Amino acid sequence: MTEIFDPHAALIAAGQDRAAAWRFIAEFAAYWRRPLAEDDGWCAAELDAAERRLGLRLPTALREALRLVGRRDDLTRNHNRLLRPDELFVHEGALVFREENQGCAHWGVLLADLDQDDPGTVVRPDLADKSQERWESWTARVSLACVETVMFETVLDDDGLTDHLDASGPELDLARRFRELPRLSREIRWFTGPEVLIADIDDGAWTSVRARTAQALESLREELDGDWLNG
Repeated sequence: MTEIFDPHAALIAAGQDRAAAWRFIAEFAAYWRRPLAEDDGWCAAELDAAERRLGLRLPTALREALRLVGRRDDLTRNHNRLLRPDELFVHEGALVFREENQGCAHWGVLLADLDQDDPGTVVRPDLADKSQERWESWTARVSLACVETVMFETVLDDDGLTDHLDASGPELDLARRFRELPRLSREIRWFTGPEVLIADIDDGAWTSVRARTAQALESLREELDGDWLNG
């Protein structure tokens, strides 16, 4: 297991280099979950079959991510779902690679950007008034979308080491108490403390946390006063 992992430095590097994003995911998995294994991703033949079915080429970064971690449901499918090769689909001018657990939003890459190795990503909420739906910018690159996916699915895993607060409690002032990580998307601010990872979602509408140990989680609950979902 990785005993020393500096997510701040690793995220800065990931923001500059796609290979560094994959190193971040590997180090993150080893520290917060379990190390990656050779069979944790989809094989090239399965991705080739997806391309033939869709009639398009997947961005290099998406292929690399699916080959690295696509089968690791604990990192990619606890709440929202990173789609499997046979689930990828095209919708309203974008290749969709991730969906919200109840279909309330989809994430993808615009078809016009598929010629790029690591293009920007977009998100589209599912609205009652379909005429108001639009693809909106999400992350600067596919590789960073995969980094955020792995982090998000880790704090949303109901395995006894996660918990959640809603916005009805007291002001948390996370920036004063914890170290803020480089931002990946507009929806989530990330913070870290001793053996804890914190996701501040939608400007404080919801806060999800993960700890490496039960003791670290209990200490965090004591520090952040509020109505914990699992506490």
